Amino acid sequence: MSDELPLPNDCTTMAEVRRGVDATDRELIALLDRRFGYMRAAARIKPERGMVRDEARKAQVIENACAEAEQLGLPGEKITQFWDILVETSIEYELAQWDRLRS
Repeated sequence: MSDELPLPNDCTTMAEVRRGVDATDRELIALLDRRFGYMRAAARIKPERGMVRDEARKAQVIENACAEAEQLGLPGEKITQFWDILVETSIEYELAQWDRLRS
């Protein structure tokens, strides 16, 4: 069996689909690691703890994700819910990093 993954539309077996899902999940985790790296950078850069939570920025990030998802034909409402959890988790992580850096 080839190690090369077919694109979703080229899959002909469930084994290919599953390998593709697993590979994509690994890529998503790597992207989340990079995203949380930016949260660590923000915690290092922001001079005040109160600057971590920015509701206007949170709304903008979620709106951008929803719009991009809908443009791709994905369920915007569910992506909005998912991104709200992602952003809230990012804020909690950034707050913990901010505290850790200054303790």
